Amino acid sequence: MKPIWIVDDDESIRWVLEKALARENLATRSFSSARDALLALETESPQVLVSDIRMPGASGLELLQTVKADFPGIPVIIITAFSDLDSAVSAFQGGAFEYLAKPFDVDKAVELIRRALEESLREADVEQAAAEETEILGQAPAMQDVFRAIGRLSQSNVTVLITGESGTGKELVARALHKHSPRASQPFVALNTAAIPKDLLESELFGHERGAFTGAQTMRRGRFEQAEGGTLFLDEIGDMPFDLQTRLLRVLSDGHFYRVGGHQSMKANVRVIAATHQNLEHRVREGLFREDLYHRLNVIRLRLPSLRERREDITILARHFLTQSARQLGVEAKRLSPHAMQFLSQLELPGNVRQLENLCNWITVMAPGQTVEVKDLPHDLVDERPSSEPMSSISSMSSMSSMSLPVTAPRADSEGAAEHGEPAGIAGSDKHQWITLLEAEAALMLSRDQPEVMDVLGRQFEAALIRVALKHTHGRKNDAAVRLGIGRNTITRKIQELSIGGVADE
Repeated sequence: MKPIWIVDDDESIRWVLEKALARENLATRSFSSARDALLALETESPQVLVSDIRMPGASGLELLQTVKADFPGIPVIIITAFSDLDSAVSAFQGGAFEYLAKPFDVDKAVELIRRALEESLREADVEQAAAEETEILGQAPAMQDVFRAIGRLSQSNVTVLITGESGTGKELVARALHKHSPRASQPFVALNTAAIPKDLLESELFGHERGAFTGAQTMRRGRFEQAEGGTLFLDEIGDMPFDLQTRLLRVLSDGHFYRVGGHQSMKANVRVIAATHQNLEHRVREGLFREDLYHRLNVIRLRLPSLRERREDITILARHFLTQSARQLGVEAKRLSPHAMQFLSQLELPGNVRQLENLCNWITVMAPGQTVEVKDLPHDLVDERPSSEPMSSISSMSSMSSMSLPVTAPRADSEGAAEHGEPAGIAGSDKHQWITLLEAEAALMLSRDQPEVMDVLGRQFEAALIRVALKHTHGRKNDAAVRLGIGRNTITRKIQELSIGGVADE
């Protein structure tokens, strides 16, 4: 972290702030004039700048103007006497983070500097993410189509909607679109709309004015302002609250927005790239996503294939991630034996590329020896069959719910399907046996005049499907929702309604 610069011609103020910040283990550097600070800015920069307004030579306002022009992400705190409050207000309007009125309380000054430091570090994280190199690997035809699409779209400012399962690399593609665009020298800002609480998301997107709500002690720029001139990537757009969708639609329509609590219209020059793993058409039909916003986002759609659709890429991806993980840890890269690589290439890997990367990180740390065999892989993977786990019959589904349908043996014309891993009782021409069994159970319930037959069997059917999907994804409900083709909110609600256990925390 860079030091905090203190600029003041009063040696006693510099000394007090230096000692107070040293007690907080914060590095400082002091200057007796704005001119000295301006000279230092030619070769380095601070994390936070604290400056008096009135000093011999160049004033603090001149220093503020230079910093905001060359280093807009650095928070500047202005120190002023009560008689200079008008100047302080002007400084605040000119981009100052906050001002300290003399005489000030040292503890309050340190608290203010800490808030400015947090803001600075948050901005630095955004800039670092934008500077990271992106690398998308893939030789499969499906990925070559993606590469061609990136090439065509990169020179355009058109809005792009990226779809695909979780872990397929949607943010990497968004970064590649930015990297190869005319906006490459400007910021790339990413925001996962599902990761921000609903009450904070509006402020995160559009920023807020000081005093806009409880705790808003300073003005804060939102992601649209941070991405000015560049690209804003909105991940998991399908989870955006409905009322915020209206505000986003306004920005996409005319490029204008207001900070929370603000009255001045802001103009956004930003290319928006959105991504989701959900079926937005289905969410529109459910009334959870605005149809006009969907059409505004869906100008160009880019679908990313799952890892199951590009199994030939698993080998090069695994080698890349093993090398990358070893480089990060400063150790020699491990290699997968041919048998282990073949085994890995046959797995379902519902977490896609992200799951494969995590697995390679695990191998680098945990696997013994430099050559990794199948037995060295995590036990949950080794125990998992390359193909999806078969159900012995409809009773496999029944045992996970309260259904108790009779089980019949495979028919003679199944041609030994059970020996080849197909579920017994539904192989070959007997694919619809489970429907026959369901009809038999319904007939039995109707003959006994049981109430709400449709509701009872429907709940059991839903519970069976969700339990099987959760077993298939090792309890990960988000992955289970994707595999079943339903939304994450839907599966969460169903799990609660049907009292289904065995769900992993995500």
